[in-house]
Amino acid sequence: MATVQAVISAGGADLPGVLIEIEQRLLQRAAEYGVLLGDHAQATISAGGKRLRPLLACVSSGVPVARSGALVRAACAVELIHAASLVHDDVIDGSALRRGRPTVVAEGGRLVATATGDLLFSRAFAELAAGGEMEPVRVLTAATVDLIGGELMQREDAYDPDVTEDRYLERCRRKTGALFRAACELGALAGGRRGSQIGRFGELIGVAFQIFDDILDVTGPPERTGKPRGADLLDGTVTLPLVLARRRGLTISREDLLAVTDAAGAAAICEQIEQTDVLANTRERALATVVEAKALLEPLPEAQREALELIADSVIDRYS
Repeated sequence: MATVQAVISAGGADLPGVLIEIEQRLLQRAAEYGVLLGDHAQATISAGGKRLRPLLACVSSGVPVARSGALVRAACAVELIHAASLVHDDVIDGSALRRGRPTVVAEGGRLVATATGDLLFSRAFAELAAGGEMEPVRVLTAATVDLIGGELMQREDAYDPDVTEDRYLERCRRKTGALFRAACELGALAGGRRGSQIGRFGELIGVAFQIFDDILDVTGPPERTGKPRGADLLDGTVTLPLVLARRRGLTISREDLLAVTDAAGAAAICEQIEQTDVLANTRERALATVVEAKALLEPLPEAQREALELIADSVIDRYS
């Protein structure tokens, strides 16, 4: 992704080396507990992703990046929590693919997948505990509680076409925004700063990230998303495009959502959502959230602010 490369260039001479160190440490931590779980944990980490959360932690520490053991531990911890949550999500949803690869639950079954996710969660907190400071542990604990709360909200809302926009956004804040917030706060702590305002920045771009992800679930082909089109519909997750489409007159009942049992059925509803022309409105909501987030960066030094703005833009860049 060109924008992320620009962030790396803007983050100072030490940032590439810190990112390499984080990547190596992630793989080491994933492999430490036996062949079976270690192999699945390493495969989950190796599947990659954009590493936006570690990047946020690094840039939030300052520019030039505060190269330290505390920063590496913080960045690894937040990415390990993210990886664990994906494995557990796939267990709950019964997902066969993640980033175009078979999921742990598809390859190893529910028991192995649950244990793999638990391992990744435990390694995250072990990383922070090794630093001997309580505040980073508190920050990550708060984010994890939010993440779990967001997952429970999503389960409660399953197949409910009457989910409100406010409830959807609160779910996004908890399920996705909280971990982005933690990445920024942990990075700021590693750089010797308090991070409440930069944490709010992270939370907002996390919400925007989730909204854009939900747009792509409606529009994106499997070869781009790594999962079937309409995967959210297949597990009953009601997202903003559907909420707005119903305002435009699309008639979808709970029974209609429950009747979606295969990719063809999900794709058919995605087509109906697209025909209401709400996706442009959904993008506008996400773009406005990014603008709100970037406004919080004004007090920061110019180099750090510009690097964080580039990360915020990378949320949008995925779909340009």
